[in-house]
Amino acid sequence: MKTAHQVPSESNWLSGEQPEAAALLAVPEDEQKQLGYFHTLKEILQQPLTWVDTAARMIADRAAIEQKLAGAASIVLTGSGSSQYAGECVRLVLQRELNIPVDAIDGGALLTYASAILPPLRPCVVVSLARSGDSPESVGALSQLLQNEPGISHLVLTCNRDGALARPDLHDDRVHPVVLDERTNDRSLVMTSSFSNLVLAARFLGLTRRPDIYGNVAARASALCVDMLSSYFGTIAETGRREFRRAIFLASGPRVGAAREAGLKMLEMTAGRVATIAESYLGLRHGPMSYVHEDTLIVCFLSCDSVLRSYETDLIEELNRKDLGLAKILVGENIAASLCGPRDVILQIPGLSDVGDGNAALLDVVVGQLLAFARCRHEGLKPDSPSEAGVINRVVESFQVYQRG
Repeated sequence: MKTAHQVPSESNWLSGEQPEAAALLAVPEDEQKQLGYFHTLKEILQQPLTWVDTAARMIADRAAIEQKLAGAASIVLTGSGSSQYAGECVRLVLQRELNIPVDAIDGGALLTYASAILPPLRPCVVVSLARSGDSPESVGALSQLLQNEPGISHLVLTCNRDGALARPDLHDDRVHPVVLDERTNDRSLVMTSSFSNLVLAARFLGLTRRPDIYGNVAARASALCVDMLSSYFGTIAETGRREFRRAIFLASGPRVGAAREAGLKMLEMTAGRVATIAESYLGLRHGPMSYVHEDTLIVCFLSCDSVLRSYETDLIEELNRKDLGLAKILVGENIAASLCGPRDVILQIPGLSDVGDGNAALLDVVVGQLLAFARCRHEGLKPDSPSEAGVINRVVESFQVYQRG
């Protein structure tokens, strides 16, 4: 196991830590591509390396970002699919730190409802999160707001310097794009590096006046991720190969966004063969518990907050009493062994409370990504392009954008 603050410098760093990872990484690159996992595995494992770079980029652009946020009465985080969930991961912590309303609105709703769905408090800043920056709803929503809401300022956080959202010739000085490292522009169909780095980039909006704390969060999360993967890569992969046909991802507060993203990864990477839902612990009792059958994997992201952990523990104990689900995987710090049944797995992450629930989504999604990666290969699919019939694509296909009169 690596020490708590040792961060590797190469994307194949795990080859000396875990036998299963070593075997996958030892395959020649051309064969990895033929087997269809080269990009996805690389992009999952490089995440702790890229987080420190993203933090440095955001801090370097601090003046321009602060200028955009200055005087804002409300903020809207927007994106589609995974990019929407990235906004959900940071909405609550940004609202607390900035002391103004912060909403996460999906790109499709922003496109179809336009100004009607925006918060009434102005001035408003709309922050667009995007891997490619080319999805029709993201580009269309920004164009409509620029035309119909001239008083709104815009920040774009994107992984693609060539995407429409990052190109200054397509908009004006009301839009400030921040482009992350090219490595975060995932080549795989599914978002992995792009997701976690967009979460971390958006997280900076609440810490622009405390860049040292922000940098420390990125460094600490990076070190924790290295330690977690060094300890549990094989365990997570083995769990992903169990005979479940359903999966449910449970979380509280800002980590519900990570649960939704983890569920989406499993759904995408198994081409829908594993059905998934994401829910809060308290919400599970209000109907969704009926989803938990004997073929269901239950993934529990456990809060660092003592009150939230009490509610979560009560719910897990109820699941245990009712003998629901095939198995559970419990992710967090200081997890009591009494919560773990004979088929369950505990992933202890010492030091998770150092980054707190407001930043723990970075670690949660990596667990979800690896579970989905392992399950994808177990199903005989290719993680880089699991949608064999082309049902879904890396960038959503173009569609007609309709204008309101």
